[in-house]
Amino acid sequence: MKKLIGSLLLAGCFYAGAVCAAVNINTATQSELESVRGIGPSKAKAIVDYREKGGSFKSLDDLDNVKGFGKAAIDKLRGELTVEAEKSRKP
Repeated sequence: MKKLIGSLLLAGCFYAGAVCAAVNINTATQSELESVRGIGPSKAKAIVDYREKGGSFKSLDDLDNVKGFGKAAIDKLRGELTVEAEKSRKP
């Protein structure tokens, strides 16, 4: 019984960590972006389209250039999103 409780607690910790992880707007898929509260399909698509046309975001404030986002919306999303440079792959 103790093993079962311990396993459930451990699984809960991993799940909570995954839910709380910030989504990188430079690498996230449309589906991953849609998992963020406040970002629906149209906003997620707009982020992906903007990134494909203009390249990587330098900061979250760059979302102000994406249709559907304003400063207030960006401020609400700051804890949910991150901007990290794509890691270069070594051959």
